[in-house]
Amino acid sequence: EVDNSRDSESEESEEENPAEMNMIWIFSRRFQLSVPKLASSRRVVQELLSDLLHISHRLFSDSFFPVLEPVIGVGSACEGWSPHKEEDVVYCMFVPLKPPPGHAFHLEPDTTADVPQRSMRVRVELVCTCTGEQNTLCFLHHSEEELKRNQVSCLLYTLCTGPYLDVEKIALWFQTFVISAWSVVPQSHHYDVQVLPSSRSCKMKLTKASGKSLFVETIFSVQQGDSDIFLSSQPTEARLPPSTTWLESYAVAEAKFFRHVARQAPPRSCHLKCLRLCARLLEGSGFSIYALKTTVMHLLTLIPLSEWQHGYLLLRVDDIMSYLHCCLEEKRLKHFFFGNEDMPEEISLPPAFQEAQPVNLFQHLAQDPAAQIEAMKEFDKL
Repeated sequence: EVDNSRDSESEESEEENPAEMNMIWIFSRRFQLSVPKLASSRRVVQELLSDLLHISHRLFSDSFFPVLEPVIGVGSACEGWSPHKEEDVVYCMFVPLKPPPGHAFHLEPDTTADVPQRSMRVRVELVCTCTGEQNTLCFLHHSEEELKRNQVSCLLYTLCTGPYLDVEKIALWFQTFVISAWSVVPQSHHYDVQVLPSSRSCKMKLTKASGKSLFVETIFSVQQGDSDIFLSSQPTEARLPPSTTWLESYAVAEAKFFRHVARQAPPRSCHLKCLRLCARLLEGSGFSIYALKTTVMHLLTLIPLSEWQHGYLLLRVDDIMSYLHCCLEEKRLKHFFFGNEDMPEEISLPPAFQEAQPVNLFQHLAQDPAAQIEAMKEFDKL
């Protein structure tokens, strides 16, 4: 979790250069940049999910459902820069899945899904558990009668379609579990829960007696090896892929990058405020927040962190918008995690990522000159 309280709570009260402060004040009022109390709500959400997972481990310890690993906060709310008003913030949490005993996950490229993201399927294989050390029955070497008599059902028969892990079945299983387990979690004394419709994740609305609400989205994920790259149940496009398709996600690596920057940056660094402000500037336009976030991540490795002090806010906002403008002109914005020589060492990437050619996030503009001209016009208006 990123602790950005030093950025958000003290900055308005300290002395600033008057001209600079006047400009920041105008921007802040124009874009309503009062910083929501993200950190405390984030802790509430993480404690709630930790308690739910603790109950799930007790409940499913003798069954063969996926093992739910500790949650990882991802996305702008957990990175500390959400551009939304407090009541509209969604706290996104990855829940990594590990195979239960007697099972193994194998990741296979998915050539069936017509989606822009890299996609894979998670094939579930049965493995032998005849070690003599455990009393569990082996799915490979015990008869169907023995398994039925002991009411043991493998993961292939519960949450898979064919041999592949099924996102929609997992989402429904977890949603049902949340509803049935809610009365047992301590937070049930303070919040009412409503599980919102979602076919590939678990979306929850937590409401206090005062009427104040928190929105949480639990996204299921499978780690690629021991790297910070995961397969995610949640697509970014409006079009839903097949239920056995998992999409490659860089959200955990991104959250780790912002934690790395928070540790290295000077007190009251303005990089998160720059992100919030630029996201507000781009609101309602055709520009993706992900392109903006990628731009800021590149600049955080190109501009020394000492030059992200709060007094440099407007200069850095200008740098961000200029960089984005150049990328539009050149029809090229490099993906941050492919072929990037400036990657912090603590971020673990699959070997293929380091050797890969940079992926162009503006490839669609390179292929469609009319779209690029339109994007340039829209950017000039901004």
